[in-house]
Amino acid sequence: MITHGSTRPRISGTGSTGESSRLRARTVLSAGSRTAVLLALVLAAATACGPTSSSGGSKQAKEWKAGDCAGPDTSKSEDGFQALDCDDPKATLKALEVQDGAVFAQSVQCPAGTDEIISVKVSFGGDASTGGIPSKTVCGRNLSGEHPGDAGAGGGQLVVGDCVDDRAKEIACAGASGAVNKVLALTKTAEECPAAANSPIDLFPSPGRPYDTICASAA
Repeated sequence: MITHGSTRPRISGTGSTGESSRLRARTVLSAGSRTAVLLALVLAAATACGPTSSSGGSKQAKEWKAGDCAGPDTSKSEDGFQALDCDDPKATLKALEVQDGAVFAQSVQCPAGTDEIISVKVSFGGDASTGGIPSKTVCGRNLSGEHPGDAGAGGGQLVVGDCVDDRAKEIACAGASGAVNKVLALTKTAEECPAAANSPIDLFPSPGRPYDTICASAA
């Protein structure tokens, strides 16, 4: 599950003149706006070659691959997930892609259609639900017909085709009240935005995030 953090305006310095005045971007703080949910896996430290298990002790740690499935596991965290067989009635998502673990959540860039991002963490003798080292990142798509990660649906990672409000919070494009801005591109600076982006939003820098500006057009 991907949750949005708070956003607040930042007082920006003097902007440049000329064409950039047309594209002068609002600046908002978007720290923590993409938080990967936790899949807790514990690596037993007693024997280097012995079997490993999940935090519940009921499922062996595994190598994740595309096509694997998972479902909720709230025994350690309310946002926790556990690996499950895809025909298990408790399974709720399937992995579209499995990437290396990421220290900075916003550095993760999952493929289109990703509804959930699971951070698989490994802990040496501790509890991975409260710490641990990121091992894998699972980009998952819901097994149900509900797909908030699709462009414009209001969830998942921000992608071209999504909509945001004036504070850079992602919202569903359809039926939204108040200001709606359509995402045309994601770039490092407002100057790189396409001409149609008449309402760009600058974000405070965030470690690992590949963009700092949302090139948006007021809908």
